[in-house]
Amino acid sequence: MALKHIKNKIKSTQRTSKVTRAMEAVSAVKMRKSQERALKGRSFAEASLRILENISHSLDVQNHSFLKGDNGSHDLLVVITADKGLAGSLNSAVLKEATAYLAGRNKEQVEIICFGKKAYEFFLRRGYVIPKHYVNVSDDVNITSMEEVVTFLTNDFKAGKYRNVQLIYQHFTSTFEQRATTRQVLPVNLEDISFMIRDILPKQGKYSDHTKVKFSKVYTIEQSYESLFDSIFRSLVEIMLYHALLESKASEHSARMVAMKNATDKARDVSRILTLQYNKERQSVITAEVSEITGGIEAMKT
Repeated sequence: MALKHIKNKIKSTQRTSKVTRAMEAVSAVKMRKSQERALKGRSFAEASLRILENISHSLDVQNHSFLKGDNGSHDLLVVITADKGLAGSLNSAVLKEATAYLAGRNKEQVEIICFGKKAYEFFLRRGYVIPKHYVNVSDDVNITSMEEVVTFLTNDFKAGKYRNVQLIYQHFTSTFEQRATTRQVLPVNLEDISFMIRDILPKQGKYSDHTKVKFSKVYTIEQSYESLFDSIFRSLVEIMLYHALLESKASEHSARMVAMKNATDKARDVSRILTLQYNKERQSVITAEVSEITGGIEAMKT
């Protein structure tokens, strides 16, 4: 290999290393912000669930359409992925989980709401019905931005169109661990919501400590029970989607940070190997030139 070619490869690898190192730093900051946003809403999520648990023994609650469900004709799947790649197996793991869930189901009786360009393109190519999709979702997403999709799926579920609504996203466990997770959104499953809210708290790291908030067990209801339950159930669905989106964002930035760190380390190794190869080739050229000069001198002596 020519010395100039090796030198160009070394420079190219070093430039790539600078880019991946910068992307790693940016992803680390974004991951931390997403974690903080998820944790700030945790108390509200806990309070809503606690209220629902305390009134769940009421017959009015048990007979509510959001809890019982109706015999709809379709399944609705909400899939959350990233808009971009360079994040390891993050997107493929979610799409694999969704594909496994859809296996054996009639495509004509399934609709999919997509968050993220990767999910939208994946299911669009396969001919699934996508009533709503959201791409280029900002990291600064707030819970009010969930109102449109929550209204859409709760109204259609209550009207009897959907049998159930499932949510698939990347659950953030730690900086180096994320897992594709499926949660039931509707009919409301108290156990799934409880697990999801509890899992908002990471197992390790700065935010692993949490002081449990005490809630009152006495409530004054100033509106009809039907209106109250509708409001609570819709809020819980909204919270589930909101936190799933935040966790997906944290997982995305975490996975990209790790992927970029690995890429930076690999680029450093490749650069070192190429430098060694360059030095060997250069030494060979110098040795050959010295040998030629020496041979020429000896020839002149004779």
